[in-house]
Amino acid sequence: MKNLFTTLLFALISFSVLAGDVVQEKSIGMDLARDIANEAVLACRQKGFHVSAVVVDRHGLLRVALRDDLAARFTLEIAERKANMAVMAWTDSGQFRKSRPDIQQELNHIDGLIVMEGGVKIVAGGYNLGALGVSGAPGGDKDAACARQALKKLMTRLEFALDD
Repeated sequence: MKNLFTTLLFALISFSVLAGDVVQEKSIGMDLARDIANEAVLACRQKGFHVSAVVVDRHGLLRVALRDDLAARFTLEIAERKANMAVMAWTDSGQFRKSRPDIQQELNHIDGLIVMEGGVKIVAGGYNLGALGVSGAPGGDKDAACARQALKKLMTRLEFALDD
């Protein structure tokens, strides 16, 4: 009986020590990322703007990149860098821009980041899932508005996906 108790205690201690060996996390899937980017492009198109939309996961890894037919090719890179900024700061890129003007220039020199409005974090159920960057409208505020409109339209789907 004593050996059984000792073995059980050792197993429980070992399990708790090794629990961090495998990490599980929530991240955005390709289908939802594609639909979010598509909705952002369509939202801006309805307003007469031709943009690119990029979705990155919680680590800043590219999931989806869409460029509207008449959007400039550079909008893809800018949209991705805006999304990465939102992931790095875990706040919308426009909010970060307003709150940290002291380090904007330094961050703009880091590969993959740009401190401009138009990057919006994707959060559902308390999880940071990634970010959406939009570029090409005449002003970052308009880019951000299209991003927010797309996320609002798909919020129920975002929340539902986390219930699985």
